[in-house]
Amino acid sequence: MRYGFIGLGNMASAIIRGAIAGGAIAAQDVLGYNHHMEKAEALSQACGMRVCKSIEELATQSACFVLSVMPLALPQVLPQLRPHAAGKRIVTIAAGKTMAYYEEALGQVPVIRVMPNINAVVGASTSCICANAYASDADVTQVRVLFASIGSVADVAEQLFSVFGSVAGCSPAYTFMYIDALAKAGVRAGLSRKASLEAAASAVLGSAKMVLQSAEHPQALADKVCSPGGSTIEGVYALQLGGFEGLVQQAVAAAIEKSARL
Repeated sequence: MRYGFIGLGNMASAIIRGAIAGGAIAAQDVLGYNHHMEKAEALSQACGMRVCKSIEELATQSACFVLSVMPLALPQVLPQLRPHAAGKRIVTIAAGKTMAYYEEALGQVPVIRVMPNINAVVGASTSCICANAYASDADVTQVRVLFASIGSVADVAEQLFSVFGSVAGCSPAYTFMYIDALAKAGVRAGLSRKASLEAAASAVLGSAKMVLQSAEHPQALADKVCSPGGSTIEGVYALQLGGFEGLVQQAVAAAIEKSARL
């Protein structure tokens, strides 16, 4: 199976590197096209994938198209793919566009939507997947294997795709901001930037593992950290006064709304 990646930004590069390194696909079975050829050439040098000079060249040699361009670029890309789409599998990581959108543009072809996140760069993506009626179980399984090589994959109904994507796909940005805020607070109180950043990031990583491995509700875990009259409950109180939980929910709601407009 030859995979043709159209668009070679950070996410596509992470998927390609992770899938090749994890053995999900062989380097010679990966073709890539990017508007800026120097990016494609650099990725080829790093992982051994083949570079195509046009979408048509990629389309004629690939059995599976992986659309990893911005949603705004799809109206220019899809008409170039349509003459080659019959009998091919379409995988898209573009936000917002429904399977019906691709069917209208490309015909009755298997379409599989996947929404990974930037943590794919370190092999820890949280991805969701769904497929249209033309995709077989074998189609979905093969794509699942590809994305499982860079992290976890969850089945999500398409009507909830933007919700999952807004929670798992957007939240790394919020988490990076939270880690940076913690680190700055440590620096303000006297820790070195390096020590404070490592402490904050390590604590967030450990806390995430606690949530995933524990049967307890996250709030119950938080309560265990809050000793009566202690320092943690003072910090929790300050966060609640500042509307911490409400702001997080507003951020997710804003991302869902934006996704619906893409």
